Amino acid sequence: MTRFGDFEPLCRNTPSYQWCNLFFKQALRTASQILTGASSDVATAPVGINPVCGISFVGTNGSLANIGNIVACALSLIFVAFLIWRSSMRRAAVGRVEFLYFLLLYFVSLILNLITTGSFLHQGSTALVVLTAIHAGIVAALFWTLVGNALVSTQIVEDGTLSSLIPFTFFTLAFFAATTYISLDVAFGFTTVFGPSNPPADLHSIPLFVLTNIWEGAAAIIYLALMLYIILFMLNEVKPAYFYLLAAVLFILAQLDGFLLSKVICEGVSHKLDGTFVATVLETACVGVLYLGWKSITEESWDDDYYRR
Repeated sequence: MTRFGDFEPLCRNTPSYQWCNLFFKQALRTASQILTGASSDVATAPVGINPVCGISFVGTNGSLANIGNIVACALSLIFVAFLIWRSSMRRAAVGRVEFLYFLLLYFVSLILNLITTGSFLHQGSTALVVLTAIHAGIVAALFWTLVGNALVSTQIVEDGTLSSLIPFTFFTLAFFAATTYISLDVAFGFTTVFGPSNPPADLHSIPLFVLTNIWEGAAAIIYLALMLYIILFMLNEVKPAYFYLLAAVLFILAQLDGFLLSKVICEGVSHKLDGTFVATVLETACVGVLYLGWKSITEESWDDDYYRR
């Protein structure tokens, strides 16, 4: 029976689910016999643990290392770089520095996403595990910056000042450090606190599950609720709320694609690619809409009306 914190169903049924890289290393380290099927040969093993559908290591079985997601990440990097440039030019906008933090972390996460969901590095290799752990830390920190941006938008403290940036940066680093360490501990077993899984076949880790799954959803909900409150009750506007609702829809669709549609695509094209490229496009579109939402509530007329009171 599946328990809260079990990654086994996700690693088996969700193609290119990058956090499984950590458990692959754990399985090799503990010499457990859970690696079967496509995962039994490290030289060709795809991302996942005994995946129903996976993309083999680049160059084997005609694999192009998830070419769809490579293209999606490359185009997304260009787009996000443009958003970073545009955001940096809006020097008087409320929360500019904090929003730049968010965009920069998303930019880094795209680079790591390309590597950890592709089949460029052999499963179980130290390089892949370390990069996956860093990726997990970046994603956890990214969602904190999302919540932090909403808190800054309430103007409880003045944005861009030390009273805002010190706690904002502290919690960003805290989420990154904690999640990265837990991820490394799951893979390498530095302590018995976060691993190994018991029983090994369940790929069990409650802290990692919370930080890589529950925290993302919770942070997105908190962010949406705070932004809708700010827009509807503090700014007394309606139109900007549509941007944030659209962003929420795009985020949900990205999650549904990753967990449901990805396997269908993978099986439909004979393991040549999966649906991660769709999720990447939807997530990047979500970030683009968030930029439009942030831009719409930081126009100069509103800056004078509310934020500078």
